Amino acid sequence: MSEELIAPVKQLIIDALRIEGMSPADIDTDAPLFGDGLGLDSIDALQLVVAMEKEYGVVVPDAATGTKVFQSVRAMAAYIAENRK
Repeated sequence: MSEELIAPVKQLIIDALRIEGMSPADIDTDAPLFGDGLGLDSIDALQLVVAMEKEYGVVVPDAATGTKVFQSVRAMAAYIAENRK
């Protein structure tokens, strides 16, 4: 079920982080979101947590969960699919 969330999650990342000049197609589904991949930081993670809660009603309860959730777009989509209300 998470496959259909891939494109909306990419758009959520772009919108939440106000990334200029990037389209969902520019984001690799399986690349890391932090570090060498998309290059996000801890502030970006907080913005994504808020955006996921607002958009999907999904809560990321702690940093350990966040580390797993934000491994890639695919991991985010899977977490949302499993936990959305």
